[in-house]
Amino acid sequence: MVDAVLPHRAFTIRTLRAYIALPFPWPIILAMILTWILGACASVPRPDPVQVTVADIESLPGEGLEMRMMVKLRVQNPNDAPVEYDGIYLRLDVQDKTFASGVSDERGSVPRYGESVISVPMTVSTLRVMANVLGMLGGAPPDKLRYMLYGKLDGPGFGSTRFQLQGEFAPPVASPPRVAP
Repeated sequence: MVDAVLPHRAFTIRTLRAYIALPFPWPIILAMILTWILGACASVPRPDPVQVTVADIESLPGEGLEMRMMVKLRVQNPNDAPVEYDGIYLRLDVQDKTFASGVSDERGSVPRYGESVISVPMTVSTLRVMANVLGMLGGAPPDKLRYMLYGKLDGPGFGSTRFQLQGEFAPPVASPPRVAP
């Protein structure tokens, strides 16, 4: 009578193990799923990089052995979606040595096919400047100074937008004083 009430009793652990042991194409199914996921990721269009220029530099009061400045960046977004950011980091290298760095917790958005001006306070260590100048005194002064500005607009989630701006300029040359006749 118990067998009539529970017809699935014949399905024992032994028959369950036999059912699981049947060859099933797990590797093929796993390979198909991975191929589908990688194909979906590869088809996601990558946005064009943002264009960044230095719009202005203002002097700020410094403390002790540091100089401070407010760097205003003009960020242009050439994409069809806005670039959201929640925090900014900047580092300025001159002659391949760190010259200044700065962070800001500013939050905002660069509109689609638009531009925004973002302000970041930067700090220049006077000791670092003196060490770089002393390092250059050993040889001939460079004809041109190379600079590289690295930056990151920290986006929501995992979406950070990184950028870099590089160039070179001729250092100012001191002219000899004029002697009046």
